[in-house]
Amino acid sequence: MVALVMVLGLHSFSNFSFAQEVSHHETAAAAPHEGEEGKGGEEGETKKFDAKEVILGHVKDAHDWHLFSMGDTHVTIPLPVIIYNPARGTSVFSSSKFEHGHKAYDGYQLVNSHYLHEKGLDPAKYMDGKVIAVDANGNPTDEKIYDFSMTKNITSMIIAAVLLVILMLSVAKAYRVRGSKKAPKGFQSLIEPVIIFMRDEVVRPNIPGKHAERYTPFILTIFFFILINNLLGLLPGSANVTGNLAVTAALAIISFIATMFSTNKHFWGHIFNPPVPFGVKFILAPVELIGVFTKPVSLMIRLFANILAGHIIILSIISLVFIFGSLNKVAGYGFLPITVLFNIVMMMLELLVAFIQAFIFANLTAVFIGQAMEGAHDEAHHH
Repeated sequence: MVALVMVLGLHSFSNFSFAQEVSHHETAAAAPHEGEEGKGGEEGETKKFDAKEVILGHVKDAHDWHLFSMGDTHVTIPLPVIIYNPARGTSVFSSSKFEHGHKAYDGYQLVNSHYLHEKGLDPAKYMDGKVIAVDANGNPTDEKIYDFSMTKNITSMIIAAVLLVILMLSVAKAYRVRGSKKAPKGFQSLIEPVIIFMRDEVVRPNIPGKHAERYTPFILTIFFFILINNLLGLLPGSANVTGNLAVTAALAIISFIATMFSTNKHFWGHIFNPPVPFGVKFILAPVELIGVFTKPVSLMIRLFANILAGHIIILSIISLVFIFGSLNKVAGYGFLPITVLFNIVMMMLELLVAFIQAFIFANLTAVFIGQAMEGAHDEAHHH
C-alpha cells in the first residue's frame, strides 16, 4: 500500500514538474514579444526545474485542488472564491475564472509567478497564491479585501470532519445494534481498542475524577481529527492541512480555551503566588504566566513543523530524480530506484509520525487540562 502511494505520488509529482517546464518554455517564448529576446531565450534553455517552486507548490494552500496530470491534461477541482470588499460588497465565483492566475475576474486577480513577472511586482508585498483587487488593466489597487474562500485546506478539513462523523456514528450504531457486551466486529474492532487506550492511558491518568469522562469526547475528537488529516495528507494530490501553521494555530487555540475553562483558584494561585520564598515570587510569577501561553505555542509549532518537514523531505528526495535528470537523463533514471526506495522508507516513517503527532497533541492537551485542575487532584484524593 505504501509502495503504491509512493508510485502514484511520484507520477503526480513528475507531471507537475513537467507542467512547470512547459510553463517556463511558454514564458521564454513570450519574452521576445516583450522586448527581452536574448534574456527570454536564455531562461527557456536554463530554467527547467525549480525544486523550491515545485515543493512549495505541493505543500502550500491553494484556491483550486490539483489532483493529478496526464500529459498536458491537468485534473483540477475549482473551489468557491468568496471575497468581501467594503467598497463593493461580496463576490462569489469559481476559482476557474482566474484560469490559474492568467486572467483577472470581477476586479480580482490570483497572484502567481507569471503575474508577478508580467507586472514587475515585489513578491514580498504580493504573495503567491493570494487574491488581490486590480483595476481594468490588471494592476493592483491595494484595496483592503477579506478572503473567505473555500481553499484546498478548508475543503480537506471539511472532508476530514465528515469522515470523523461517519466513523464515530458507524461505531455508535454497532454498539446500539450489537450491544456493549458482545465482542466487536469489523470496523468497530479496529476503533474500539484506540478509544479505550486513549480513555484509559491518556484522559484518566491526567484529568482527575469525574472530569475525565466529561473531557474524553473532546480529547478523542482532537486525536481522530488530527490523525485523519495527517493520513489524508500522505495521499498523492492531497492537501497539507496539519502542515499549515494557521490550522495548527487554530487547534492550539481550541486546546488553550479548553484549558482556560478548566482552571480554578488553585491554578491561578500557583501562577501568581507560587510556593517559593517571597523574593523569588517576583521572578517566578512572570515565568509561570508566560508558561501559560507558551504551552499552546509549543503544540502549534510541534505539529506544524513535524508534518511539514516530513512532506518537504519526501518531495526533496523525489526532486533529486529531476535535478539529476536535467543534468543527464541516464543519471536521472539511474537515481530513480534509489529515490523510490528512500521514499518508501520515508512514507512508512511518515505513517508512524501521523499517529505519533496526533497522540502527542491529544496527550499534551489532556495534561494541560489536568494541570489546570490542580486543586481537583487533592480533592479527589481526600474523597
